[in-house]
Formats: sequence, structure tokens, C-alpha cells
Amino acid sequence: MWSYLLRRVFQAIFTLLIITVLCFLLTRFSGDPIAQYANNPRMSAEDKAALRERLGLNAPLYVQYFKWLGLALQGDLGQSFFAKQPVSDLIVQRLPNTMILMLTAEIVTVSFALLLGIISAVKQYSFWDNAITTFSFIGFSIPIFFSALGLMLIFAVQFKEWGWPYLPTGASVWDKSDPVEYIRNLILPVTALAFVNTAGYSRFVRTSILEVLGQDYIRTARAKGLTSRTVLFKHALRNAALPLVTIVGLDIPFLLGGAIVTESVFSWPGMGRLFWEYAQRSDYPVVLGILLIISLAVVVLTIVTDVIYTFVDPRIRLS
Repeated sequence: MWSYLLRRVFQAIFTLLIITVLCFLLTRFSGDPIAQYANNPRMSAEDKAALRERLGLNAPLYVQYFKWLGLALQGDLGQSFFAKQPVSDLIVQRLPNTMILMLTAEIVTVSFALLLGIISAVKQYSFWDNAITTFSFIGFSIPIFFSALGLMLIFAVQFKEWGWPYLPTGASVWDKSDPVEYIRNLILPVTALAFVNTAGYSRFVRTSILEVLGQDYIRTARAKGLTSRTVLFKHALRNAALPLVTIVGLDIPFLLGGAIVTESVFSWPGMGRLFWEYAQRSDYPVVLGILLIISLAVVVLTIVTDVIYTFVDPRIRLS
């Protein structure tokens, strides 16, 4: 196992190197940070040239890349062109909000996906199976921005008009140090993410459980007189959980980068909103810093997911 992990670490380093090159080139070619000053009459051409020189934009691309990479390896992600702050400080300010949103949404999603997937598989082709399948198709088909706006319209706008207790939309300024206000502003973004993800997760759970229930060892367990509950939870569910582990392991890094649409709709102060705000300004040090964290999380969690396989299913051995 240790030789496997060592091999995967070397592969991860090579993969991250390629990713950083691609991300750097894409962000640099996506826009010019100086373009935001194009219509500023107070800045002359000489001022813009001096600013470009000070930001190091005149250097060859490979020089800019290696300079950025060298600083990144030391933990320095550079300084934002727009905010005039270290990128690491901007990320640290937003990362806790995204972590809370991400973990809460994943816990809710996995809990409901397991519940709905198990019910749908055990009661195959029943009314409940058809109802859950319909919910899954609807939830999986609706764009996240549509469900987010729908939740906002119902639980914020309509509830307020009806005189019922309503949830905030995040559009107004709220005290983030107040735990009650924090939770109230968290409910709608979590619901929007969980609604879409649960629809997809539950289908994977249903399919996996149905596939496992048809295996020979399940029939043997039933022939031994084990109860349906024991067969399901002790034998079937553990093996059926492997696809779900894969999906969760791959989804978490992208949620770490922030659900851009959800955070923008609900004005949630997380990484996704930070990425969108600074990408529009071609502030590539901030964009690169966020992309580097997401890439690192994807690579690391892929390895962690492989290791988790061995605990979920002892038959799997890493070599």
C-alpha cells in the first residue's frame, strides 16, 4: 500500500505541474488586467506602461509562470491587482464560509440520497420508487440557478408577503458573527445545492443497491435465514456505497471552489463568489490561487478516495 501511495504522490506532483501550466496560460490569455483602466482619462499611456511594468506583465510568459510557481511553492500566491491585498488573505477570509456551506450541503445530500436510494431500491417499481424517480429526474433536470431563484421566491418573497416567518436571501447586509443570522442565511443555499445533488446521488445509490442485491452472496445470505434488514445494511449497502464514495470524493473539491451560481444568487461570501468577482476584472493572481487550491484538493481527494475504498470493501487491495 505504501508503494502505491508513493507512486500516486509522484503522479500527483506531475499532474499538478501540468494543471498549473494550463491554468496559468488560460488565465493570462483570458483578459488583460490593465484593460479596466482603458477608459480612465486620468491615466496616460505612460502611466499604463509603468503599471504594466510594475506588475511584471511585460516579462515573457515563462518568466511570469516560474516566478509565480516559485512563490506559490513557498506559500505566497501573489497580490491581488484590484484589492491590493495578498491573495492568501482574500482566500482565508472566504474559505471558512465555503467550507461550512460545502460540508453542510454534503451531509444533507448524502443523508437524503441514502434514504431515498434505499427506499427506491427496496420498493422497486412501487409507488414510492416511481415518486422518488420522478423527483430525481426533476431535480437533476432543473438548473441550479432556477431552483435557487425558486426557493428564494417561495421562502423569502412569498412568505414575507403572506406574513409568515421568511428566510433571508443574503442580498442585505447581515452580521456574520451572529450564529442565528448565519444559520438563517445558510438554509436556502444549502437547500438549493442539496436539492440538485440529492437527485443525482439517489439514482446512483438505487442502481448500486439493485446491482448488489442480485449478487450470489446476497442470495446465500438470505438462504441462511438472515433478515432483510441485516442483508441490506450489513452486506448490500456497504458494497453499494463505493460509487457514492467516488462521487462525493470528486464533488467536494468543486464545492470547495465554491458553488459559483449558488453563492452569487444568495450573495454568500465564499470562494465561488470571490472567483467570479475577480475573474471579471482579469485579476489573475486571485483566479490562479483559487484554481491551484481546487486542483490540489482534486488530486489529494482522489488519492484519499482510493484509500477509503479499502476500508469500505476489504476485498480491494492497493498495490
